Amino acid sequence: MIYKGSCHCGSVNFEVETDLDIIKQCNCSICLRKFAKMGIATKDKLKITKGEDNLSLYQFGSNIAKHYFCKTCGIYTHHGRKSDPNGIGFNIGCLEGVDAFTVESDILNNK
Repeated sequence: MIYKGSCHCGSVNFEVETDLDIIKQCNCSICLRKFAKMGIATKDKLKITKGEDNLSLYQFGSNIAKHYFCKTCGIYTHHGRKSDPNGIGFNIGCLEGVDAFTVESDILNNK
């Protein structure tokens, strides 16, 4: 299924092809603070459809993972994964028609 997603202000839009079979809550230092549930897919399954120029990149530590946020509203939309260079994580709270409060997730331990 193809899900549409956006940041809070609508400046950034994306589509992701997924069946939402892998939902994680990571316990690394940044994910603990943003507390977002994320879907996991391959990079080729996520496409920015609007506002790519309005994304801000944040990296820390090893600078391998790439965390993207809307420059206007600050919402985390997606990230390139440190543990899987071909993988992408995306904020399921940004997806239309998905209730992030009711979706079950596993803890992704990144200690």
